[in-house]
Amino acid sequence: MFVRELTLRDFRSWPQVSLSLRPEATIFVGRNGFGKTNLVESLFYLTNLRSHRVSSDAVLVRTGAADAQLTATVEHAGRELTVDLTVRSEGSNKAAINGRPVRRTREVVGILRSVLFAPEDLALVRGEPADRRRFLDEIVANRGPGAIADKADYDRVLRQRSALLKSAAAAMRRGGSEAASIISTLDVWDAQLAGFGARVTAARIDDVAKLNPLFTQAYSAIAPHSRPASLTYRCSLGPEVINPDGSAVDTAAIEALMIEKLAAVRGKEIDRGQSLLGPHRDDLDIVLGSDVAKGFASHGESWSLALSLRLGTVELLRTEGIEPVIMLDDVFAELDAARRTHLATFVESAEQLLITAAVAEDLPDGIGGRIIGVDIEDNEGERRSQIREVSHER
Repeated sequence: MFVRELTLRDFRSWPQVSLSLRPEATIFVGRNGFGKTNLVESLFYLTNLRSHRVSSDAVLVRTGAADAQLTATVEHAGRELTVDLTVRSEGSNKAAINGRPVRRTREVVGILRSVLFAPEDLALVRGEPADRRRFLDEIVANRGPGAIADKADYDRVLRQRSALLKSAAAAMRRGGSEAASIISTLDVWDAQLAGFGARVTAARIDDVAKLNPLFTQAYSAIAPHSRPASLTYRCSLGPEVINPDGSAVDTAAIEALMIEKLAAVRGKEIDRGQSLLGPHRDDLDIVLGSDVAKGFASHGESWSLALSLRLGTVELLRTEGIEPVIMLDDVFAELDAARRTHLATFVESAEQLLITAAVAEDLPDGIGGRIIGVDIEDNEGERRSQIREVSHER
């Protein structure tokens, strides 16, 4: 799989850019802040329908513009598809495939499969549970639009149920028929939350089970003298939702258990005004030896673990017959010599490799490819990224 054409309009610092790419290594070189990361971010967005750096779409739209346009032509197994995304600073985004609008933007997911290595990956080890949940949801999204729909529906029900819990606390203090009505309504929301939550939970658990041996193998190759590394899905419903082999129990069983446990904690939820159970409270334990890595692993170990998560993700896609576009965003500057060499060796087999670097000298000797210079023009305080030159092969 590779991206043949990428066109951006009003995306971050790029008012307009069109790039012709090939199934090879391409290196974007430019000083920090010049906009090279924005290029790989656009492809990450086309893959996952979100940025790897920010949670809001509004900041992706260039200042003064109403929307941003992202267009990529992707070739895979002899088939060519063009995906268009209109990202709006306000309102709903729009999407099209080969020029034909689709009803939901999630229908474009799967056209481009990419894996991005970035300095932000250190948060997967050292950051908050939300960082690791987002990582898991990226992996689950590879199952297709149905999996994305389950997560979107779960998030929608979660917001509405949480709002109702806040209202319930005040209503119960007042008493009367209003409180009884809210409690009855909560039963309906519990059932919906459990239904969508069970599917999200089962998909995450099953994908962690598939990723775990690939992650363990990748870490062993990067740090052969370290203790073994592994992954464990920590579910707010308890360990009984996971089979001995690491796979999820039956989805119906997870749903029934969630309904049961939601009933048991309802009083606490009303007191706190928030939902206390479900995939939004789960975490991924990254384990080194017998210890959870967060707060324990050294800086070098943390980088090795984060890198192994991405390497494992690439291998997981390969087991499904997908050769993803691999993107490296200024990561070589963050790695020591041994990890740089290992990563360079790993990406040699990539069909398409996209790299950003402040200077080409930041890259190890084993990395070569076409160099595209990225510059920036400052016009009365308005910064515009632009392609400076396309030079010879490195």
